[in-house]
Amino acid sequence: MMVRKLDALVVGAGFAGLYMLIKLREEGFSAQGVEAGSGVGGTWYWNRYPGARCDIPSMEYSYSFDPELEQEWEWTERYAAQGEILSYLDHVAERYDLKRDIAFDTKVTSAHWDEAMGRWLVETDKGESFDVQFLILATGALSEPKLPDLPNLDAFEGQVLFTAKWDDSADLAGKAICHFGTGSSGIQAVAAMSEYAGQLTVFQRTPSYAVPANNRPLLPGEQEEQKARYREMREAAKHSPLGFAAPPRPGKAKEFAPADRHKRLEEAWNAGTTGLLNAFEDLLFDETSNEFAAIFARDKIAASVDDKEMARKLTPDYPLGSRRMCAEIGFYDALNKPNVALVDVREEPVVEITANEVVTEKGRYPADAITIATGFDACTGAIKAIDLVGRDGQRIGEEWADGPRAYLGLTVSGFPNMFAITGPGSPSVLSNVVVSIEQHVEWVARCLADLRTSGKAVIEADAEAEQAWMRHVDEVAQATLFPRADSWYKGRTRDGGEVFMPYVGGVGAYRAKCDEVAAKGYQGFSLGEAS
Repeated sequence: MMVRKLDALVVGAGFAGLYMLIKLREEGFSAQGVEAGSGVGGTWYWNRYPGARCDIPSMEYSYSFDPELEQEWEWTERYAAQGEILSYLDHVAERYDLKRDIAFDTKVTSAHWDEAMGRWLVETDKGESFDVQFLILATGALSEPKLPDLPNLDAFEGQVLFTAKWDDSADLAGKAICHFGTGSSGIQAVAAMSEYAGQLTVFQRTPSYAVPANNRPLLPGEQEEQKARYREMREAAKHSPLGFAAPPRPGKAKEFAPADRHKRLEEAWNAGTTGLLNAFEDLLFDETSNEFAAIFARDKIAASVDDKEMARKLTPDYPLGSRRMCAEIGFYDALNKPNVALVDVREEPVVEITANEVVTEKGRYPADAITIATGFDACTGAIKAIDLVGRDGQRIGEEWADGPRAYLGLTVSGFPNMFAITGPGSPSVLSNVVVSIEQHVEWVARCLADLRTSGKAVIEADAEAEQAWMRHVDEVAQATLFPRADSWYKGRTRDGGEVFMPYVGGVGAYRAKCDEVAAKGYQGFSLGEAS
């Protein structure tokens, strides 16, 4: 079998993988991309479910590395739908001639570190083999679906569809649909499916705070006005707390007069998810201030739903923003329709799936199709899906059994020359992820170039530095309200404990730390030669 020898292998062809290939080419490294899908897009290739749309404004959810690219691309809506984002990424791949270096319909099945050579030996499901100096995992923080515990699901004879791996040839018009999950994807799918389902039964475990997206076509001149100040916007986003050009508005909610506080919250309610979280500077840190905003949001939800009992089930009891905020377009309107019902599985657990029904402790719900939007094995799932073996036979699943860890969210001790884009311990899912992706990719490219210049062949995170960083990640999280909710922001340990995964200290602060580490000769890393 022929083994292809390269400087780097990039796993994934979404926002991160495409930009990584561009930067590796710029630095003169030979590189190959491997992508499980038939085309580029990553998350936006797979998530083709009805209503799929970004909840970050299109103008900000885009690359900033090339001023010509950002000027030439024309967005049509305030929040781009899945198809438009996929077209954008396809345009990027064509513009920079990236597809010739990407193997599509191909999964990396294993990657083993060869200590003597100081290189990774990688295998794919197509029988291809690679011998690479650097392994770069651009696999996405939200790409490996997490399956619900539905008893006897195999007995169901209808169609089972996952929002994260949607079959867009499915025809559900007029059918009885049982849908599981009311997070970001579920909220979008429910609104869309309510338009054509014969009966739609929504099974919810934990309600979400969902604010109006207020999506609309971009107005004449609006895009041009933003493009004229793109450079200023991009620079502000890079050094902001969450990766957005607009920072949180100054002032603490608890210190405002009730009428003034309500006025600002009302303005923020119609500005999308980031609008509400940015309404005051202390909403994610102060319990009293957060409760003012949470009560406001709960009242809005109650006013949006006709049935009081349903409104009760839809009302969150945790701090606003401590679980992922959702943007909705017609979700609450959908629940008011006569063909839509809501089941709270905490009060009415599912006990069985039959050939054509979902059975709970209190009722039986006919189903021609079951749709599932129960989230992801966030930050780590797609990495653990690879048989990834590092130094001394360490397997990544075992290494993370006591909680996901990575120095700066970029590298894992015991796994030399391996980089994860937006891994655990980075801002990733708690930021405008495109901003975080660009920062990570640029740092990795700089690191590889610096290694080449210095004549070093191997870089590995020190275990002590990694541990210290993850302690810092946890300490920063504990100073906020994020740990107050049960969420996928937390990784689980084998003994039932929890590890808070994203870094909440701010995109700007994180960027400064990464730059400092590099400037100090890659402080916290060991640099050396192959054995």
